[in-house]
Amino acid sequence: MDISRYFKLYLILCAMFCGLQSIAQNAPVKSISLNDSWQFSKNKQGDFVSLNLPHTWNAFDVMDDKPGYYRGAGWYKRKLKLSPQLKDKKLFVSFSGANQETEVYVNGHLAGRHIGGYSKFIIPVSQFLNYKDDEIEVKVDNQFNEDIAPLTADFTFFGGIYRNVNLIVVPAVHFSKNDHGGPGVYLTTPSVSKESATVLVRSLIDNLSSGNKKITVQTVLKDRSGKTLTAIVKVLDLPAGTQQEVTQQLKTIKSPKLWAPADPYLYRVITTILDAKSKEIIEQVSNPLGLRWFKFDAAKGFFLNGEPLKLIGASRHQDYEGLGNAVPDALQVRDVELLKEMGGNFLRVAHYPQDQLILETCDRLGILASVEIPVVNTITESEAFTANCKEMQIEMIRQNFNHPSVVIWAYMNEVLLRPKFSNDKVRQELYYKHIAELAQTLDDLTRKEDASRYTMIANHGAFDLYHRVGLTKIPMIVGWNLYSGWYGGELEDFGKFLDQHHQELPDQPMLVTEYGADADPRIRSSAPVRFDKSQEYALKFNQVYLDEILKRPFVSGAMAWNLADFSSESREETMPHMNNKGLLTLGREPKDSYFLYQAYLLKRPFVKITSRHWKNRSGMADSLPSYRTQPISVATNLASAELFLNGKSLGVKPALSHLCEWQVPFKDGKNQLSVVAGSSRDEMEVDFSTSFSTINVLLGAKRYYTDEKQHQLWVPDRPYQKGLWGFIGGAPFRGTNNRMSYGSDKNIYDTDDDPVFQTQQQGIERYRFDVPDGEYALTLCFAELLGGTAKEILAYNLDNTQVKEKAEQRIFDVSVNGRLFLEKLNLAADYGYTVAVKKKTSITVQDGKGILIEFKAIEGKPVLNAVQLEKIY
Repeated sequence: MDISRYFKLYLILCAMFCGLQSIAQNAPVKSISLNDSWQFSKNKQGDFVSLNLPHTWNAFDVMDDKPGYYRGAGWYKRKLKLSPQLKDKKLFVSFSGANQETEVYVNGHLAGRHIGGYSKFIIPVSQFLNYKDDEIEVKVDNQFNEDIAPLTADFTFFGGIYRNVNLIVVPAVHFSKNDHGGPGVYLTTPSVSKESATVLVRSLIDNLSSGNKKITVQTVLKDRSGKTLTAIVKVLDLPAGTQQEVTQQLKTIKSPKLWAPADPYLYRVITTILDAKSKEIIEQVSNPLGLRWFKFDAAKGFFLNGEPLKLIGASRHQDYEGLGNAVPDALQVRDVELLKEMGGNFLRVAHYPQDQLILETCDRLGILASVEIPVVNTITESEAFTANCKEMQIEMIRQNFNHPSVVIWAYMNEVLLRPKFSNDKVRQELYYKHIAELAQTLDDLTRKEDASRYTMIANHGAFDLYHRVGLTKIPMIVGWNLYSGWYGGELEDFGKFLDQHHQELPDQPMLVTEYGADADPRIRSSAPVRFDKSQEYALKFNQVYLDEILKRPFVSGAMAWNLADFSSESREETMPHMNNKGLLTLGREPKDSYFLYQAYLLKRPFVKITSRHWKNRSGMADSLPSYRTQPISVATNLASAELFLNGKSLGVKPALSHLCEWQVPFKDGKNQLSVVAGSSRDEMEVDFSTSFSTINVLLGAKRYYTDEKQHQLWVPDRPYQKGLWGFIGGAPFRGTNNRMSYGSDKNIYDTDDDPVFQTQQQGIERYRFDVPDGEYALTLCFAELLGGTAKEILAYNLDNTQVKEKAEQRIFDVSVNGRLFLEKLNLAADYGYTVAVKKKTSITVQDGKGILIEFKAIEGKPVLNAVQLEKIY
């Protein structure tokens, strides 16, 4: 044995270990989470509660029936235990997001302020620390401020420190931490092709020490495996108290691996500051590098790396069920993963910059993206508003500059939707002029900050207005938020609008930046119509839009509104305080439309029963055999599919716009469904009830409703038929909202089951159940749908033809099997408007007489919203 050889190897390993230890002990930068151990109160002198970040004070008050939610100040405080050894370092507190005006105090001293609720900001704190008993206090205020965007919007402005907070410890010489929250190192790719690529690295370096420093700036390019491909070094003299910019061009990369959705290849660029003499590392940062080039063409659409690519994806809001905007990292990453699993290749980060994790995940998964600042619906014509918008735009660009996924910077959304001065046309024209000036200012600023990406404004469907004001000419791309067949117009108007843009703006690239239809996950319909909130109508809507988008090359792409349902406190409708246009629920469960997108977008064979969550169904038998026919839809990217019910084939159906449909004769009890398309299959079990033992009926409705909490299934009403059940007399209630063919979209108080009370039979005379003898529990459901406080017409109702509502006096008696049950019922006077009222009684049915409910009008028309019947024994 050669002892000397092993001893030499031992010495080498020891030297390597000591070297690693030295680097670890002298780690130049620390980022320490400050998410734990906070105290919070809405009043600085009030009682504080303990909590961890992220946090919002609006997680629950936005969902209650009390109009509005807390918009004001909140105070956070936390102790900092810092070692005196850090006195020679520079310390910063980094806030990833706090909404919307923030003041940071250290030991009672104001350390810094920030305006805007959706960008990162970094506050220097070293000069205020004593390194003994330090305390940080943060005041956050989300109250309305006319100088801060957004002013109004169809989403909730959650308050609080709702993203992560970190303590950053750096040497006196470091990559700048005061560049609008940016990383201090910025990558550009002046030229990229299949043959070669050039990379430029621009670093901002601060010397906050009292002496001059000589440093070396080293930049290394590594491939996906970690192999070093090239490196460059520059020596720099840094005078005390200065910032210097260092630009380094890396050696040309031959035959680069290109970043694309199919293979999002990421290089790493590691930039290091070293002491020029000792070679010790002072600070080091790593950035992803995706090599790609792209182009938007007004006639041919979008091109990535020289190849045409239709951009299809969704927009995203950042809130989550039960959490508001205070969403953990893992759930945010999961959103992008769900978009990728859907087959999407584009994310519109709307309507504000979001957590860095979102774009980091887009980089990794190959999702292209746009990002925008929250100038929504309207502006304030003030210097302060303009200045704040400019600062938000700079923060957005610099903080997200190094993400290869980003191809568009945007800065306005539907800014002419709610124009001011509608009663003064001269003044309104001046307002429009100021909007165009702000747009031009932001566009010029964006192109100066980043000439490599495109600019965009997202407009609602008022083509002539936006064109006249000039907002179709200023950005490089025009985005259109289109809802034909939902808020206004018909489904076929969508394709006509796309063609109008191409005809009138032939040189202007375009994207469909929003489109969608509400789909309450609890509502189903076998006869879907506009604004019934059924998943079936949403399926039809998305089919039409996707077909029209895909067949027009000049449409660069389209983003469904929205990836998931999101909070909008001012909304009412079937699920108050929610916008239900998501392809996923607020808790990220897939809706039927999500499966439809998979059928359109996935490359692998795919088949899925879209209504797979509609597992419990009910309805009365249509004929002597105990079955009821109901629809089943299957989404697939194959030509056809075959459906089996309890092992028996129901036939092969062709896929029309990626959907196959069957009318399925469900039998009472368990029903096994399976579908086969090629080598792919899917299956589910449906539990169907045709029994008289429990009946829940929605009057004046053509939709089904599932009360998930009580496991109750509600079915549409029907005219009375001997031997079954149904209404006699009257007509379905239709509210004053022109969008709806039946029912109301008002918020119903004292219930979470709004759809049960939002429809009714008006002028009803009788209701009959031909049930067997026995003991029954009968519940009648009422709500007065006419009258009450007038609400502002939803701005997004583009038809805007809502009829003024007139309250009606309504007094009536209700008898059950000849006995007076409710006398002189006056819903408005007794309970108030749009309040859920339930009246329950027990009935003994004998001699085959069934149940007869009679309504006697005393004044006005009697109504019944819903009825429940349960057999006790």
